[in-house]
Amino acid sequence: VHLIPVNPIREDGLNPKSRKRIMPDLLTEPPAVDPVYEAHVYCNLPTVAERSMEGHAPHYFKLVSVQVLIRHGDRYPLYAIPKTKRPDIDCMLLPGRKPSHPQLEAFIKHMSKGSAAQLDGSLSSLPRYPSHSLCEMGELTQTGVVQHLRNGQLLQEIYINKHKLLLRDWTAKQLYLETTGKSRTLQSALALLYTFLPDFDWKKINMRHQWSTIFCSGSCDCPMRNHYLEEEQRRQYSLRVKNNDLEKIYVDMAKIVGIPTRQLRASNPIDSLLCYFCHNVSFPCTKTGCIGMEHFKVIKRHQLEDERERQEKKLYFLYALLATHPLLNQTVNRLQRIAEGKKEEVFVLYSAHDVTLSPVLSALGVTEARFPRFAARLVFELWQDGKRPKEHFIRILYNGADVTSQTSFCRDYYKRSSKPMCPLERFVRFVKRDMFLVFNSTSYYDACRRRPL
Repeated sequence: VHLIPVNPIREDGLNPKSRKRIMPDLLTEPPAVDPVYEAHVYCNLPTVAERSMEGHAPHYFKLVSVQVLIRHGDRYPLYAIPKTKRPDIDCMLLPGRKPSHPQLEAFIKHMSKGSAAQLDGSLSSLPRYPSHSLCEMGELTQTGVVQHLRNGQLLQEIYINKHKLLLRDWTAKQLYLETTGKSRTLQSALALLYTFLPDFDWKKINMRHQWSTIFCSGSCDCPMRNHYLEEEQRRQYSLRVKNNDLEKIYVDMAKIVGIPTRQLRASNPIDSLLCYFCHNVSFPCTKTGCIGMEHFKVIKRHQLEDERERQEKKLYFLYALLATHPLLNQTVNRLQRIAEGKKEEVFVLYSAHDVTLSPVLSALGVTEARFPRFAARLVFELWQDGKRPKEHFIRILYNGADVTSQTSFCRDYYKRSSKPMCPLERFVRFVKRDMFLVFNSTSYYDACRRRPL
C-alpha cells in the first residue's frame, strides 16, 4: 500500500496553497534488484498513465524535428519450452477486452482499408494487425497494439497539438518511416502512427523495409563489429558456466519437462515464463512437477547480473559503437539538413527490436538505462533557439525520461551550462569523429577493419 500525503485542511475548511508536485513516482523502486519487479517493468502493462518529459523546452525554443526509435510492443514468445502446453494467448483484437484503447475499434477498421499504402518489398504481404485466436510465435498481441496506440497518443498531444510539428495538411515528404520485415514491428509502427498523425491517410504512408535489425542499410560490412560481438558472446557463456545456481535450476527444469538440459537452455525458457507476468498465464507443468517462481527468479537474476557485467567489460560497448554508427550517422545527417532549413523528414519513425535499441543506448553512453521493455521508445528532438536562430540543440529521451545529460558527448557540457539541452554540433562531432577514437581510428571504414593492439 502506498500512503499518499494529503494537504491538511485548515479550520476554515479551505486547503492551504498546495505545493507544486514533480511527477510522483507511482511505482516505488525497491532498494535491491528484484527479478519480479524487473519482469513487471519489462512487460510495460498499459495500466498507469505514462509520465513523459518529451517536448519540454524554454518558451523561446522551437521544435523542428523529432526522430523516434521504438521496440515493438508485447508479443507472443519466440521460443516454446518443449513438452509443455503452449501459453494460451488470444491475438484477436477485441475492443471490449482489457487492455483496450478508445481508438482500438477505429484502428482495426482503418487497418483493413490499407490498399493505398506504399509498403516496401515484402512488407506489403504482412498483416497490418494481429488476428489469430491462438497467437503465432512472435506475433504482436492486443497488449502490444494498445501500448503503441498509447505511445502515439502521448506523442500526438505533445508534438502535434502543442508544438504543431505536423499540420492537418501534412505531406508524405515530412515523414520517414522504416521497419524490419516482421509483422510485429510493422504493426507496432502502424498503431503508433494511427494515433500520432493529425490524420492517418494511407496514401501518404510510405513504409521502407530494413532487412538488418541494427539498421545498417548499405554500411553493414564491418568485420570488427562481428569480432566484438563474438567476444561478447564468449563473455556471456563464461559467466553462465560459472553460475552454479543457474546450472542447478536448468537441470531441475529439464527433469520436469523430460528433455536434456542443453535442449531446454536452447529453448530460452525465460521468454515463455514472462507470460506469467505479462499475460497472467500460469507457469508450465508436467506430470513430474511444475516450473515455478524460484526457477524464474534464478534465471532473471542471472540476466540482470549479465547486464551489469556487460557494462563493466566494455566488449558490448565496442560492438555497439560499430553496430549503431550507420543508424546514428543517418540520424545526424538528417538533423543537419533540417537545421539548414530543409522541411522534409521532420518526423522519423524506426520500428525495431530490443537488439536495435540496446546497442544505441550503449553507444550513446546511457549506461543507467534498463534493457528495452516492450514498446520502449527512444526520442531525438531537434530544437532551434528563437533568440539565435542559427543555433540548434538536441534532447534525447528514453521512455519519457530526459537522458541527454547521461550521454558521453554531453555529460561535461551539462555540468557547465545552464541550458537544458545539448548543442547539435556536439552530437555531430561524436558521430562523425569521437565514436572512432577508442579504436584509434578516424572513420567507420577504418574502425571496422583495424584489429585491436
